[in-house]
Amino acid sequence: MTITLDIQQDLESPAGIEDALKVAAEAALENERITSAMLTILLTDDRTMRSLNRQFRAEDKSTDVLSFPFGEEEALMDDQPPYLGDIAISVPYAGRQAEAQGHSTTAELQLLTIHGILHLLGYDHNTEDSKNEMWVVQRELLDGLQLSHVQPTEGS
Repeated sequence: MTITLDIQQDLESPAGIEDALKVAAEAALENERITSAMLTILLTDDRTMRSLNRQFRAEDKSTDVLSFPFGEEEALMDDQPPYLGDIAISVPYAGRQAEAQGHSTTAELQLLTIHGILHLLGYDHNTEDSKNEMWVVQRELLDGLQLSHVQPTEGS
């Protein structure tokens, strides 16, 4: 498996978060039989997420995770894996959700990484059927990572 994960952080995040996010990303991609890919994850704050949400979704509020699919099926260069896109995650938002659910911020960030990647791969939750499908996949991935106690929320 050749997964290139570029994690960018503009605030302090939990220790060991890069390894935890890589494990979650690899699980999500492997589940979809993707063996080669590149993507970027931005760990940021509520203010940045509010700005991105306003700019790209016309919603003037912060959110937990946003996904920006690259939209091209081909690799950027012949010798590189395909670029899937970008995921932005609010660490403070994730922390609040984790506290409300009674698990660690790291576990919540892993859930949000999985959620974001599934969006990059075409999953959505705009209808009850598509939501159920996406939530089943998330549940299976979390179970596989020994994160059965982490539950996707409607805010995810």
